[in-house]
Amino acid sequence: MTPFKRALLALALLGFVAGAVPLAIALANEGGHQRVLIAVFGPLTGWAFIGTGLFVWLQRPENNLGALMTALGFSACLAALRVATDPWVFVTGLLFIAVQWAVLLHMLLAFPTGWLRGAFDRALVGIGYASAVVVHPIQVPFQDTAHDPARGLPENPLLIESDPGLVEAVSRSRFWVGLALFAALVVILVRRWRAAPGPGRRHLAPVYLSGGLVMALLAAWYAAGLADASADLQEALEQARVVVLALVPFAFLAGLLHGRVASAAAISELVARLDAPGESRGGIRDALADALGDPTLAVAYWIPDRGEYADASGRALELPGPGSGRVATTIEANGERCAAIIHDASLRTDFELVRAVGAAASLTLENERLDSELRGKIEELRASRARILESEDEARRKFERDLHDGAQQRLVSVALRLRMLDANLGDDPRSAEELRVARRELDDALGELRELARGLHPTVLSERGLGAALEGLANRAPVPVEPLEVPEERLPERVEAAAFFVVSEALTNVARYAGATHSSVRVKREDGAAVVEITDDGAGGADPSRGSGLRGLADRVAALDGRLAIESPPGAGTAIRAWIPCSGEGETGPSG
Repeated sequence: MTPFKRALLALALLGFVAGAVPLAIALANEGGHQRVLIAVFGPLTGWAFIGTGLFVWLQRPENNLGALMTALGFSACLAALRVATDPWVFVTGLLFIAVQWAVLLHMLLAFPTGWLRGAFDRALVGIGYASAVVVHPIQVPFQDTAHDPARGLPENPLLIESDPGLVEAVSRSRFWVGLALFAALVVILVRRWRAAPGPGRRHLAPVYLSGGLVMALLAAWYAAGLADASADLQEALEQARVVVLALVPFAFLAGLLHGRVASAAAISELVARLDAPGESRGGIRDALADALGDPTLAVAYWIPDRGEYADASGRALELPGPGSGRVATTIEANGERCAAIIHDASLRTDFELVRAVGAAASLTLENERLDSELRGKIEELRASRARILESEDEARRKFERDLHDGAQQRLVSVALRLRMLDANLGDDPRSAEELRVARRELDDALGELRELARGLHPTVLSERGLGAALEGLANRAPVPVEPLEVPEERLPERVEAAAFFVVSEALTNVARYAGATHSSVRVKREDGAAVVEITDDGAGGADPSRGSGLRGLADRVAALDGRLAIESPPGAGTAIRAWIPCSGEGETGPSG
């Protein structure tokens, strides 16, 4: 037997003695205070709390409720000593009479985890203990218990001076403090019950009802005493309170066992669901949400390489902070953190259920975590490709500006000087002919330079949009392009650039290899994507694997999470289609 179990066994034996002592005293003292009531319910209440408390303590050592229930049982046994006619034994029971109510307040606020939830709960419990352990004993030395012969109480051996006014003042202050504690307790328990999911309400209800009823009867008994109500009414309230208190430990035990049964049922259903064939990826979230009764539940997967949590798609995910109404419960697999279940804060009352459900799904969560990590790396790769593409486009634009502002302007200046020189040259035919040849070569160089600049990144695309840029391509194409269809609204800048280069490369291939008589270009917006289609009536047989141009286009489109398809049966022309997502519907190209 472990030391822990030996300690619990010793407490059980001590608890049996603690309950037997007031029973023996009640049987031996004919004139004891509330003799019949204490003889029946004194040991019953003590043994019930001690027995159920030790059982809970043994089953759930980490849960403080077992220790609290045991403590309440011992305090009830000590309070029952007031049945004695011996003054010292009687006053011992009188000193402990209020402790059990403070412990009960603690138990109600700590159910079912055994832990108080916050500073407000701790303050309420602290006030309850202070009233029972400090304030109540202060009034005892001024309470003349034997002044009313009708009650038949023994003398108070701790009496310093009989002061009924002081005793009444302290009793009234304790009553109002107790009433405030009771009101706060009712508000807290009602809120927790309403916030709890369906399964949680069923095991909270018996505990809250029985414990709340005892506290209500206690407040009514105090009020009746302070109001000098009839002795019969006070006695009836006292008896009702003692009887209901004896039932409370069984309500707590039923609530805890119901929670365990509900937990086992939820885990069993979850395991069966996860083992079912055809369970779609992402179904783990729905399964966990159903098991815990929280439709807002989310799952965050721990990505060790990044040192952060991510959602199922691999995107970074922040855990909820304090005051958000959401709580994250960490789940481990093989001793290492794999995920966190983000759930409603009300499920903290079912913390063990959340842990148990998470443990049952840990293998699936680990697999999902690996999938999320892979998706995150794919997303990083996609983002990296997009950044490279953006950097490449920016380099193209800079090169085009440098050509336009640098070499092209210089060549234009030289051309103007040659024209001026031609006008002033005179009648030397040989020199005039050489000058005209130089001018033609310079004009050709300027044309090639402008064409190169347009191929890098046409200025008209940035300034006037895709329609104007494609119209320029169509006008310069050796093969007629008809019809030309382009959306009137601007597309995102990167989408316009990708569409332009797809059309440019396709028309270049039509002119070089297709042997076509005409081609068509259509760009439309469909289901959040730009659809680019270029067709021709040429020889067909285009093979993307034999050239870098189409492969480069496919990479450019893929970098934007799009795709490129080519249909080119021999002798039946070629059709190139690109689907490019327009990420960010509100994002448009520059207005120029």
